[in-house]
Amino acid sequence: MNPVLADLPTTIFTVMSGLARDLNAINLGQGFPDDPGPEDVRRRAAEAVLHGDNQYPPMMGLPELRRAIATHYAHHEDLDLDPMSEVMVTSGATEAIAASLFALIAPGDEVVLFAPLYDAYLPLVRRAGGIARIVPLQPPHFRLDAAALAEAFSDRTKLVILNNPLNPSATIFGREDLALLASFCTRHDVIAVCDEVWEHIVFDGARHIPLMVLPGMRDRTIKIGSAGKIFGLTGWKVGFVMAAAPLLRVVANAHQFLTFTTPPALQTAVAYGLSKEDASFAAMRARFARSRDRLTAGLSERGFRVLPSHGTYFLNVDLAPLGCDDDVAFCDTLVRQHGVAAIPISAFYPDASVRHLVRLCFAKADDVLDRALDRLSAVARPAAR
Repeated sequence: MNPVLADLPTTIFTVMSGLARDLNAINLGQGFPDDPGPEDVRRRAAEAVLHGDNQYPPMMGLPELRRAIATHYAHHEDLDLDPMSEVMVTSGATEAIAASLFALIAPGDEVVLFAPLYDAYLPLVRRAGGIARIVPLQPPHFRLDAAALAEAFSDRTKLVILNNPLNPSATIFGREDLALLASFCTRHDVIAVCDEVWEHIVFDGARHIPLMVLPGMRDRTIKIGSAGKIFGLTGWKVGFVMAAAPLLRVVANAHQFLTFTTPPALQTAVAYGLSKEDASFAAMRARFARSRDRLTAGLSERGFRVLPSHGTYFLNVDLAPLGCDDDVAFCDTLVRQHGVAAIPISAFYPDASVRHLVRLCFAKADDVLDRALDRLSAVARPAAR
């Protein structure tokens, strides 16, 4: 067996979701909304299944969706993309990440990653033969640091993987951080793989800045997006890859031997969804912001210290004021004794160096959040006394 994959433990998301099911707990761990998603987008998919073509679509994606992606990002992020040579559709963003890494990493290439990190990155890098150089980011701000980047980057660096907005920290890299990273990429001739699936789910008037628009980055950036995140349809697994034509051709070579293509009905519906008016996306952000504020206020009232959440479906609770430095044990007790599932942030650090934060998902109905808060009432206050 290949040791990279055979020796992997069961992910914390699977463990906590399983416990939530077994114990009838409220699952604020795994990141998915509990509503079915926008009806008009779902209806468009259903109509396409019944009345459209259900055979293999083109490997690169339906032309109508690729055009819709290019138009969408021109409007929302000022990107000028050729839909036929710089846009590809994948079966989810994780497949897009895998195709990018398998296409670009040769054995022995070094890859810079930032922790906390999505748990797929490291095994995919290693499976491709890459050598990971992990840069830990420190709470509560999770900013990039020039000295740490200088230590990680070298002439052996081939790629850097950036998740922005950053899950699980719920922070956004602004222009200053992005300019710093871009300077290292251009200096060392590094390609940036940008996992930007949360780009539309940002709050308080923030606007996502893609690394691709910074000087020197247009031809060395692979930008990855997700319809599942944009529309809250996480089970659809429709992703986007955007890159200069020479890069995209190589990524497409890997994609054709992974999933090859993506259900055409879903592609048709996503093309429709991406063309919706700005008000639709603003309403989505406002809905999630209200849920974030509801959970934040409820946790604060119950004695928890909540870190600011600027994007994603998540917020983080700091366990340090409770005298706790073992987030795994805290989450285990939380789900078993109080009926609420959460995710320990140490799971996102390969060395488990940060152990005092816990991630909660607020993309839930009001009554679900309120019931979870009721169960959490007995957790923080007794420990704080």
